[in-house]
Amino acid sequence: MGGPNGYFYNRMDTAAELWRAGKAAVFVVSGDNSSHAYNEPDWMKQALVERGVPDDRIVCDFAGLRTLDSVVRMKEVFGVSTMIIVSQEFHNERALAIAAHEGMEAWAVSAPDVPNRRSRIKSWFRERAARMWMMLDLWLWGREPRFLGEPVALPEVKGEK
Repeated sequence: MGGPNGYFYNRMDTAAELWRAGKAAVFVVSGDNSSHAYNEPDWMKQALVERGVPDDRIVCDFAGLRTLDSVVRMKEVFGVSTMIIVSQEFHNERALAIAAHEGMEAWAVSAPDVPNRRSRIKSWFRERAARMWMMLDLWLWGREPRFLGEPVALPEVKGEK
């Protein structure tokens, strides 16, 4: 419907819990920003700030048009080889498969699903199609992200480089 939904809020709540628990120090919020009226990364950043994550610990990836793009850009643009993915379980499985294909070390934290049965059924079917596309993209067509761009430095974590 063009805006945040239950999946979004559950993901933001879960990510903020990771921050409060000291399990995540920097967030790259990746999503679609293909029009001026639709900006997933800005919405995610705003939601995390509202949940207590400092603004300077959040970096927006505006070219995460699909999961393949988001994961590969983490490696190629943001220089990340190890990451935690926050999404729902059905989506995390696909994101982890892409990360493994890219030689990345990734873990996933699953946000709660939405209580709406119709939404869950729709997501189940959508995810089956997305997994088929992922396999074709990775192993048949060798697709890359639509946009790579210049490297982006992430905020340094105290005590680490």
